[in-house]
Amino acid sequence: MIRFEHVTKHYTDDDRSVEDINLSVHAGEFVSIVGHSGAGKTTLIRLLLGEIKPTAGNIWFDDFDVDALKRSQLPMYRRRIGVVFQDFRLLNNRTAFENVAFAMEAAGRSDDEIVADVPHALELVGLTHKARSFPQEMSGGERQRLAIARAIINQPEVILADEPTGNLDPDSTREVIEILKKINDLGTTVILTTHNKSVVDGLGKRVVTLSKGRLVKDAAVGRYHHHETEE
Repeated sequence: MIRFEHVTKHYTDDDRSVEDINLSVHAGEFVSIVGHSGAGKTTLIRLLLGEIKPTAGNIWFDDFDVDALKRSQLPMYRRRIGVVFQDFRLLNNRTAFENVAFAMEAAGRSDDEIVADVPHALELVGLTHKARSFPQEMSGGERQRLAIARAIINQPEVILADEPTGNLDPDSTREVIEILKKINDLGTTVILTTHNKSVVDGLGKRVVTLSKGRLVKDAAVGRYHHHETEE
């Protein structure tokens, strides 16, 4: 489904580069990408989204060469991918319902579809009772769950969760990870970047370890080994 073939990305004077990455992710997988800050995790995410171009190599999403997509093709391509960020990126002047609805409006969905689908997404993330609340009236964990509802509302094939628990307490972290597992169980591919050892160890899923821009380990059922990711 997703293939990185000998992908290298060099920035100028920056340690977030990635070097000769070969990585395949199959439909329906749950993959954690781990490594210290600056290991290249976010660079891989940005490459997959077409936000930046590789210095060398190819990135494939099914039969699409991501690097070859024209700017006009990127919005349609990106609809196949839902993204969850560490800092939520919610619209503070809109309610929880309206935040999720906005993602549907942006994708050209009808009012009838919005009224039908948004409650289901809020229910999936346990926020039915917060539909009329604004983000600033919600806890960090609730805001991240809202961000997940927004990411899944247009039924993407892949969810990219980039350090989604980085700002959360342990209980909220557990809730967010459980929701990502539930989404994966429903058939959506999940790619999680994290440096949270307990999250990775608790998942019992595939773990890809980056260190200084290189892929140093790919374990079918992995654990987070700190010694492999230290400077």
